[in-house]
Amino acid sequence: MPTPDGPLIVQGDLSVLLEVAAPAAAEARDALAAFAELVKSPEFVHTYRITPLSIWNACSAGSTAAAILEVLERHARYRIPPSVKTEISTLAARFGCLTLTRIDDQLELRCEGPELAGELATTPALQELLQRSGTETFTLPLEARGTLKLKLIKQGLPVRDLAGFSPGAPLAIGLADAMGSGDRLVLRDYQSAAAGAFHGSGSGVVVLPCGAGKTVVGMAAMARLGTSTLILTTSTTAVRQWISELKDKTTLADELIGEYTGAQKNVQPVTVATYQVLTHRSSTDDEFTHMGLFDSRDWGLIIYDEVHLLPAPVFQVTASLQARRRLGLTATLVREDGLERDVFALIGPKCWDMPWKELEAQGWIARASCTEVRLPLPSHLRGIYASTPERKKLRVAAENPDKLPLVRALLERHAGEAALVIGTFVDQLRDLATALELPLITGKTPEAKREELYARFREGELPALVVSKVANFAIDLPDASVAIQVSGSFGSRQEEAQRLGRLLRPKRGLNQASFYSLVTAETREAEFAMKRQLFLCEQGYEYTILETPDSLFE
Repeated sequence: MPTPDGPLIVQGDLSVLLEVAAPAAAEARDALAAFAELVKSPEFVHTYRITPLSIWNACSAGSTAAAILEVLERHARYRIPPSVKTEISTLAARFGCLTLTRIDDQLELRCEGPELAGELATTPALQELLQRSGTETFTLPLEARGTLKLKLIKQGLPVRDLAGFSPGAPLAIGLADAMGSGDRLVLRDYQSAAAGAFHGSGSGVVVLPCGAGKTVVGMAAMARLGTSTLILTTSTTAVRQWISELKDKTTLADELIGEYTGAQKNVQPVTVATYQVLTHRSSTDDEFTHMGLFDSRDWGLIIYDEVHLLPAPVFQVTASLQARRRLGLTATLVREDGLERDVFALIGPKCWDMPWKELEAQGWIARASCTEVRLPLPSHLRGIYASTPERKKLRVAAENPDKLPLVRALLERHAGEAALVIGTFVDQLRDLATALELPLITGKTPEAKREELYARFREGELPALVVSKVANFAIDLPDASVAIQVSGSFGSRQEEAQRLGRLLRPKRGLNQASFYSLVTAETREAEFAMKRQLFLCEQGYEYTILETPDSLFE
């Protein structure tokens, strides 16, 4: 029955409106996040959309159509359109109507009913893969496992993959504490549950915010499986952080851990590599130089760190790796290239997720305040902005020179706190670094220099760093508690989440972080800023919007 003051309005096009000031709005928001995607979040009413992928991820985590509809019924202000109930039930029913199993040296695809089997048999994209073996079954080669799943999900048909996994080469991996005493590392409850959920599913994605210990979840999965492991991550810095954590928190001997980067190619029972080295090739027409790494050992587990950034070329190889267990780790499944569906098919469905605000309430990540400060475009730039081509307007607005004094004032306001000035446009960052007399780290900064600056920042020798997009991912800066964002990559939700994530590691004392976004008002930058904030709003963060810089210091 509808609830007169319910926070949700469910519409026939599968969109859901959430009135943020209504009673039970926070409860409804947390429940919605399990099966709907946030589309936009202005001040008073947030818009969600229910999609096939959002329903299938919910089903893979154990939800049902009945459970989803119960949430909507409980919080809906008005009657739910019958078409919505039908569509949710239909989408949920698709999850599990196709099951893939292994029989000897081939795979069997079983359909739920001969009608569906007949539909697949007449689908041109599938005919070269499938051989009809019964009224409801098909056979296919082992190596076609990933390709089939990818083709089927593009047809709107997810596959429940029960074909099993190769155990890989055995490798004893235990967890030890960070003090090196040899005692077993005590996992947090949610880390243990996440590792258990992955182990039960065999392949899938764990979604946890930066600072919540996704690396520990990965190591716990390795310990459960006890097998040779390939770990893929975003940069050489991230590779070396993984290696440091493996040496610190597992019982693995140093010689069993290898680095595979541009600097060295050392393949060991546990090998940590970058996505960049895997996608290297001499020219666009050549083969990828290092894709042979996937076959260089009998890997029993492949861990994809920051899986939302998995490069498209790696998807091509992933299709042939379906016999190996695959664990994706990420703070957000949002991909700006729209390939979330491919992650679902080739890595696996979301097998564990936990709301950021719940972790914050338990003290496992820092509390964060988010503030957007709007400042006008200087009069001498207004004509330039107006005459600039549309695709270049963002940069003109983002490089507003009036941001410099505001950055300076914010650093003074947070004197004594470790701060990051983060941006996208290197010329802007270079000017800020020079004016503020701070070091600058970009993609062109040599790895050794980056490591030196990160170390000095961690030790408190440097009060602040100016960093480009290179610091968005997998950089361990535990004491950073202030971030000032001066420019971003268009409307990238994942980047906004990653940048806030630089601050979320637990802090001593108040356990508080401050995230500022400086935006030029009434420009393309302001439009993109609204899009960037979507994911964090979905997690329960509220942006305080200040219409003038002066109001920040009142």
